[in-house]
Order: sequence, then C-alpha cells, then structure tokens
Amino acid sequence: MRLATKVAIVTGAARGIGEAIAKRFAEEGARVVVTDLRETGEDTAKAICDTGGEAVFFKCDVSQAEEVRNLIAFTIEKYGKLDVLCNNAAVNIPGSVVDLEEEVWDRTMEINVKSMFLTGKYAIPEMIKAGGGSIVNMASANSFVAEPLLSAYVASKGAILMLTKQMALDFAQNNIRVNCICPGWVDTTFNDAHAELFGGREKVLESIRDIQPIGRTILPREIANVALFLASDEASAMTGSAVVPDGGVTAK
Repeated sequence: MRLATKVAIVTGAARGIGEAIAKRFAEEGARVVVTDLRETGEDTAKAICDTGGEAVFFKCDVSQAEEVRNLIAFTIEKYGKLDVLCNNAAVNIPGSVVDLEEEVWDRTMEINVKSMFLTGKYAIPEMIKAGGGSIVNMASANSFVAEPLLSAYVASKGAILMLTKQMALDFAQNNIRVNCICPGWVDTTFNDAHAELFGGREKVLESIRDIQPIGRTILPREIANVALFLASDEASAMTGSAVVPDGGVTAK
C-alpha cells in the first residue's frame, strides 16, 4: 500500500496508460480522481470501485484554466487535500510542419504542454498546504529523439522534459517532487494515427523488433509501475528526473 492515505489526480485516465495508472494507484491505496474529456472515464472510476478501491470521475478539459481550477477545487472538497498529480492527458496527431494545420499544432501544445502548466499552477499551492507532493508528467522517448512526421508531438514532449526540470527546481524547497516518464511504443490505441502512416498498427507490430530492442511493445501497466514508484515515497530523492522505460529505443 505504497500510496495509502494519498489523494491522486490522474489526467487522461479514460483509457490506455492513464487508465492503467489510475488503477495501479488505487491498488496501492490512493484515493483517485479520474479525469478525462471522455465520459468513459466514469468506467475507469467504476472499475476501481468494483475491485475495492476508491475513485471518482471528474470530466475536465485540462487545457482550459477554469476547468482545471474546478478540478482542483473538486478534489479538495471531496478529499481535503492533494498529494499526487499525474499529468498523462495528451494527443498525437501526425504531420510535418508543412502538412500540419495550425489549429492542430495549437491544440497539441494546449493539451500536451499548457495542461501541465495549468494543473501545476492550481495543484501546487494545495500540495504546499499538504506539506508536499509528487507530480509525474508523461513525456516520451520523443523527448530525446525525433521521428518523421511527428512535428507537434515531438516538440510538445521535448517541452515537457524541460518544464519538468524547471518545476522541480522551483518547488524542491516545498517538498514537491516533479519527475517525468519517457515511454517508448506502448500497446494502446493512442499511437494508431501515427501507425497508419507506416501501414497500420498490425504492420508496425510485425516490425516492432526493429523499433524496440526488447522485441515487443510496452504494456500500459509497465508504465503504471514506473508512475507508482515516482509517486511514492520510495522515490523521495528523485526530482527533475526523466525515467525512460522505452524498451531500449534511445540506447540506439
């Protein structure tokens, strides 16, 4: 029960990595606020409760300041404090800088990067009141290495890496740790649009050994285990760090 007594928010938790993180946090004793634009986030919260955990769903567009303020206020009203924030919400829409529409670029930056500015802006004061906390940002192996036709996504993930380090420096004295996770190819539908550029998801999976040295995709729960470690007191000396569970991609 590594998160016993902790209150956690997980964004983008309706499916994929976010869903796995919310469930993993709950397994370890956290009371979890599941948030997403999709109403199916309610299913994640219900699944947690059905297995003996404690969770509640709050619909939120984390790129909008008022909605983020409401999310934090809801969490404090519901549970009285906030200890852990996992910023997982993201979009991945492929395209070069020539092909990509400006509104797609803007929306990518709003959801992937601005959301972390906003959640930090309104969550950190509450964490200070609670005596500290842990923020886990979802970056990517693309924070370190680029890929063709992913201009907005790669730029956003590079920004997250540096924002994580900057936030860590600003709030270390407040006992708030800020770290990020940089996954490789994880087996979720999140990558489907990108995969279509290379013949579709099944085609990519056939060649996964050439993409990731471990020879397989990464499971959402494997990323959730990393998030759990960073959220817990076991990572008490870690802040400003990037943990890279990428199956060996960046080793190449």
